Amino acid sequence: MTAGVRLDLGPSRLGAVRLVAIDGPSGSGKSTLAGAVAAELHAPVVSTDDFATWEDPVSWWPRLVGGVLAPLTAGRPGGYVRTEWTNGRPHPGATVTVEVSDVLVLEGVSAGRRSIRPRLSALIWCEVTGRAERLARAVARDGEASREPLIAWQDFEEGWFAVDGTKAAADHIA
Repeated sequence: MTAGVRLDLGPSRLGAVRLVAIDGPSGSGKSTLAGAVAAELHAPVVSTDDFATWEDPVSWWPRLVGGVLAPLTAGRPGGYVRTEWTNGRPHPGATVTVEVSDVLVLEGVSAGRRSIRPRLSALIWCEVTGRAERLARAVARDGEASREPLIAWQDFEEGWFAVDGTKAAADHIA
């Protein structure tokens, strides 16, 4: 049992790796839950925040597939260059290596997107009721200067999740 979610992982579908996606809107607790799940399963975490920017919320996905998911499927370590932020602007950051493990936790907005679902061993949807509460949590995390971009991001998320059907596809709701 992890943070109220009983995890019954399906079989490995990413080579020998069981891929657990933790998805949901900003400020819903995905990162916190991912940390708990990763600790329980002794698994590394890759965050979509390491790829996404305000201007590129989801089309970065091929970088994740080519750098991390494809190598892991082939039984090799993967890697990527983390997006880091300075003064509210994204820039290339540290190189991250993702070792082959029994389980990989992928967390963040669009982690459970339709295109990856056939490769998932579990999809967990995080939800905190109320857009205002989620905005307050995200601003507390990212700073007051992020309020306006986060409001626009929330608008984007609502459309993304409506089209992608992420919540309806989830194995678990947290």
